[in-house]
Order: sequence, then structure tokens, then C-alpha cells
Amino acid sequence: MQRCADRAAPSAGVSRRFLLSSLSAACLAVALPARAQMQAQLRRFPRTALRGEIAFGGWPQIALNGQAAQLSPGSRVRDLRNMVALPGALEGNKYVVNFTIDSMGLVHEVWILRPDEIAMQPWPRTPAEAQAWSFDESAQAWSKP
Repeated sequence: MQRCADRAAPSAGVSRRFLLSSLSAACLAVALPARAQMQAQLRRFPRTALRGEIAFGGWPQIALNGQAAQLSPGSRVRDLRNMVALPGALEGNKYVVNFTIDSMGLVHEVWILRPDEIAMQPWPRTPAEAQAWSFDESAQAWSKP
């Protein structure tokens, strides 16, 4: 029995290629704005967050603004994508961060900052500056008196 497979194959291949390229273009059109939106998403930092530089040593040891410090037992370090970073991946690296300090004086929450977040100036580096300045929580912006 003879079949018409030879004639159908080229047109089926063309339509499959067209379908795949159309699907790829549609996925790309959806993915690019979503990625741009994700990058531009504003992370919310608490009023108690201070700015500094952290160099990570072996957990829980860190250097905060050049001074020896320690992470709290329940500390969380968030990376550029706001995901919890594993301590082993941070060891030996230095970052500009926002951080909070717990009641025992240990660093409790840390957010590794993206370039757009680093550009948000001014940001207090000490508790005294945070007390003297005013914070607009909705805009995530500090202003000096």
C-alpha cells in the first residue's frame, strides 16, 4: 500500500518549524518583561536596617565595616534574588549589604544589595544616624534633617 507521506512531510515540517518559532517568540515576549520586572522589584527593608560592608569568614564569623562581628544563630542572609544564601557559598566574599542587629548585638538579617539598591542614598550606617533621620517606608528612602 502506497502512502502520501512524501508529500505531507515537507508541509508538516514547515508548519512544525513555524509553530516552534512562533512558540519561542511568544515565550521570549513573555519572559523578557517578567525578568525586567523582577529585577526592578523593590525589596522592602525594615526601618532598623543599616548599610555596611560584610566580609564573610567561616560561619558565624564576619567582618562588619572592618570590625570583627558574628551572625546570630538564626540569622538569614538573602542574595541578590532575595533567596536565602548558603553560608558555604558566602565564605571569603565581601558585599555591600543592609543588615539588622538583634538584642544581643549579633547580626541577624542580611540582604546582599543589587547595584540599584546600593544607589539608594542616603542610608544610615549607624543606629545614631537612623534615629536622627526620617524614613519613608513606602518609598524605602531616608532623608537627613
